[in-house]
Amino acid sequence: MAKQQFSIHKALAAGAVAGTVSGLVKLGWENILPPRTPARDATNPTQQFLEQLGLPAELAHATFTYNGHEIPWTSLAIHFGFSTSLAMLYAVVRHYIPLAKLGKGTAWGLGVWSVAHLVAMPAIGTVPKVQDQPMEEHVSEALGHAVWNWVNELVIEEMENDKK
Repeated sequence: MAKQQFSIHKALAAGAVAGTVSGLVKLGWENILPPRTPARDATNPTQQFLEQLGLPAELAHATFTYNGHEIPWTSLAIHFGFSTSLAMLYAVVRHYIPLAKLGKGTAWGLGVWSVAHLVAMPAIGTVPKVQDQPMEEHVSEALGHAVWNWVNELVIEEMENDKK
């Protein structure tokens, strides 16, 4: 059987689907192991970052109501944008650099966590310095990102193996 030729368009589409699914999984993960205290979640890192960029607090904290719950739509848009764009990047990188798939993609997820949560966000003041973040935050975010990209890998693999 001939090996299928790599299609960047198919990889990006698989990454977009994977990022949406894994974004939902990551939200569920944070309901089980919340990464931040309620006080630190009053303005979550996404909202803080948007405010740092100059977005008014009213828009950074904008919500809609569903079944009596206030849903932070601006934060969710950024959450899914981050999840999907990085899953799309992963879907391409894993083809050219197979090491990215180490641990079924969990190493990539831990790398994303490290760069975002331990380096970039503390450096720009979006979150506290690493040593000032509680251990529960590190545990939740590290494991959550590993699971997030494991799901990306599973979905991408499944879409690649679909023979339709």
